[in-house]
Amino acid sequence: MYSVELPELQADFTQLLRRVLSGEEVIISQAGTPIARIVPIADQSLPRIPGLDRGKVVISPDFNEPLPEDIINDFLNPID
Repeated sequence: MYSVELPELQADFTQLLRRVLSGEEVIISQAGTPIARIVPIADQSLPRIPGLDRGKVVISPDFNEPLPEDIINDFLNPID
């Protein structure tokens, strides 16, 4: 990770883009406070693989049962 102050960014933008293109993350700061991050865009997302999370998700037996009245009331009459 590389950090740069806002005035430096304006002067060396091409150099910073080269860093990002090489895979580095650049943090832009103003008066020492980080305000933005420039990161390289990932080439492609990984393909979805069916069954990859098999056994990691558990669905409760009462999943399809109606919600309790107090929860339904909270949805219908939210407290602001």
